[in-house]
Formats: sequence, structure tokens, C-alpha cells
Amino acid sequence: MAWIRRRPKPEEAAVSDVAPGSLKEAVRQTRIEVAERSAVVVDLRDAELARLELLNEALDPLFKDVPPDVDLFDRGISRGDVPRLWIDAIAHVVMGRDKRRYRFVQDTRYGRKVLAESNEIADIVKAATHYVALRLIERERALAADTSPALEADGMAAGRGRWRTVQIFLLGLIVGSCAVFAVLWAAATRLAD
Repeated sequence: MAWIRRRPKPEEAAVSDVAPGSLKEAVRQTRIEVAERSAVVVDLRDAELARLELLNEALDPLFKDVPPDVDLFDRGISRGDVPRLWIDAIAHVVMGRDKRRYRFVQDTRYGRKVLAESNEIADIVKAATHYVALRLIERERALAADTSPALEADGMAAGRGRWRTVQIFLLGLIVGSCAVFAVLWAAATRLAD
């Protein structure tokens, strides 16, 4: 039977390097480990941001074609704990767990819906193009459906509002006249007695 020497794991090595009663050295070693882990997290976040910025640049031609009078889209990168490339107020691109996969999602009233997912920028640009086109068509339909009923409703509401104002004015005039006549009648009755 051969004896094989087992290598210590990095955590065990760090613990074994510290003298048993040296708390100061243990705190120093732990600070170094935490700094190394946070550096890895910062590097991953920087890599996510860099990939999202590449996608943002690839979307520039698409958003140059959007008419300037359309204010549906507000594209930009948010730099939070989870960086996101926002297409509009309800759709954004976020990196997957492996930090290489783009995930194009839309927030709906029923939860988050994945519109596209790919490692390739071209696939996400294609999905974003389809999404932007769909939103533009929805906008056109909404504007076309709102034109005539909105004008009629505004005209009818304005007519009703004016008639209501006239009614209130006439009611006030009648009540005021009755009050004046009642005061005059009371005064005349007192003078007669």
C-alpha cells in the first residue's frame, strides 16, 4: 500500500498558514481573500458591461431608422448590480448566468417573458428589430383607433360641460332672485304691521 500525500485545498492552506492564536494574521489573510473574490466579481461585471455596450453599438443603425417623432424607445445601459441594456420601458437585454448569453426579455403584467436568447449579437439585433417594428405598428394602430372617437368625445364633453355651466348659472339666478324677493316681502310685511 502506497502512501499518497494529499494536497491541501486553498482554503485549508490559508487556515494552516496562520498560527493558532494569531487573530491579527487571520483577519489580514481573510481580507486578502475577500479582496480577491470582489476583484473577480468586478471583472465579471465589467465583462457584462462590455458585451452590452457591443450590442448597444450594433443596435445603432436600427434606432437611426426610428422616426424622430416617436418617443417610445429609451435605449441605454443601466449599471446596477445586474447591468441591463434597455430598449424601452418594458424590454431590456440582460446577460445570462454564464455571462456570455444575451437574454432579451419583456416585462408584462403576468411576469417576465423571454423574447430571444442567444450567444450571438446578430440574433439579438434581429429580435430587437422585430420588437421595435411590432411596437411601431402597435403605436400606429392605437393612434388610428383614437383619432375619431377622441375628437367626438372631446366635442361632446365640451358641449355637455358648457350646458352644465349654463344650468348651474340659471339655478343660481333663480335661487338668488327668490332670496331677494323673500327678504323684500319680509321687510314689506314688517313695515305694514
